[in-house]
Amino acid sequence: MVPALRYLGSVCGLARGGFPGGFSAACAPAPGKPWLLCQGGRRASTSSFDVVIIGGGIVGLASARALILRHPALSIGVLEKEKDLAIHQTGHNSGVIHSGIYYKPESLKAKLCVQGAALIYEYCNQKGISYKQCGKLIVAVEQEEIPRLKALYERGLQNGVQDLRLIQQEDIKKKEPYCRQVALSFAQDFQEAGGSVLTNFEVEDIEMAKESPSRSKDGMKYPIVIRNTKGEEVRCQYVVTCAGLHSDRISELSGCSPNPRIVPFRGDYLLLKPEKRYLVKGNIYPVPDSRFPFLGVHFTPRMDGSIWLGPNAVLAFKREGYRPFDFSARDIMDIIIKSGLIKLVFQNFSYGVNEMYKACFLSATVKHLQKFIPEITISDILRGPAGVRAQALDRDGNLVEDFVFDGGVGDIGNRILHVRNAPSPAATSSLAISGMIADEVQQRFEL
Repeated sequence: MVPALRYLGSVCGLARGGFPGGFSAACAPAPGKPWLLCQGGRRASTSSFDVVIIGGGIVGLASARALILRHPALSIGVLEKEKDLAIHQTGHNSGVIHSGIYYKPESLKAKLCVQGAALIYEYCNQKGISYKQCGKLIVAVEQEEIPRLKALYERGLQNGVQDLRLIQQEDIKKKEPYCRQVALSFAQDFQEAGGSVLTNFEVEDIEMAKESPSRSKDGMKYPIVIRNTKGEEVRCQYVVTCAGLHSDRISELSGCSPNPRIVPFRGDYLLLKPEKRYLVKGNIYPVPDSRFPFLGVHFTPRMDGSIWLGPNAVLAFKREGYRPFDFSARDIMDIIIKSGLIKLVFQNFSYGVNEMYKACFLSATVKHLQKFIPEITISDILRGPAGVRAQALDRDGNLVEDFVFDGGVGDIGNRILHVRNAPSPAATSSLAISGMIADEVQQRFEL
């Protein structure tokens, strides 16, 4: 028997497809045009809001929902550059709602993950979003991992993780969600409360208005101008940015600090063939390497019955590069010149080479998986989907571990709140994060 940690909490999930009261197909936009999702909110021609949230992922939508429920008299809009909501980090999520065991005690990640998990379960129950009862097994497969496993157990206790115990067996159940459906449910709540969502609105510039709009009755009530790549603009009083993979660039556009910089890491998943799914009964995780924020290759049962194996963690050559050969010269130059990536590579060269090797050769990944389930062979797996993690990196090559929230100085800086470095467990923590953001917005902007 190998030592293991057993967490008996649950992870939330739902089937793909629409959700109750979903958006009508009649609301579809003209190709390539910004549009306002139907069901509540303002007309698409309306371009002035009290508060604008930039970013239509799960954190941005949860924040918009929290703000409008707390301040129903305010006009609030969400701007999303894609034609659909929640399709990047949220839509490429593993689906696991985390317990909060991994994160440094007293950190925002630890506090918000534990709080957020409880809130997500409550929300799923209220909305009728189905999920499986489950738990998590964290297994030490090497002798040197045992002290780290015990330290992880102590950390979980400090963080207030419930139903956590050390065991010597592997019988466990688990549950996990498709987080994009939860995010779309947040969007529906937001719109039903009167909020507006504009998609196909890629922000290119943020500046203070030089004069009031022509024939405007509001004068300079809405002094911030947010302009998209097509030259169209939205005006507002205050801005909250939840831009994920582009959070540093949006901050820089507003005149605030671009640091910490975002470095994209792609995570590739493998799929267990249907006839071999019986090998995995629940989520199985390795003991993580405390030097990195990645959890290691693990086994994740999905709501549709599929089993995902992964992800790895390799440098992506494009911020939204979900395929190995996706490439952006701009993104690569930003990573090399503006971030601390070179220092990170030198500090962790062997780790990076090993991850790249496993990404290229399935046999290397299978060898690792066999430490947990020896019966798995290379003929049992297929290549699967991938996601890209927006990891913040400081100039010294250090991976920023905690969530980062900041503003700036000057006319715009005093009217903006940036949500920075919110990758995993941001989906788990989304409702808790949104509550904290609503508190900060209320205090900072004196709403």
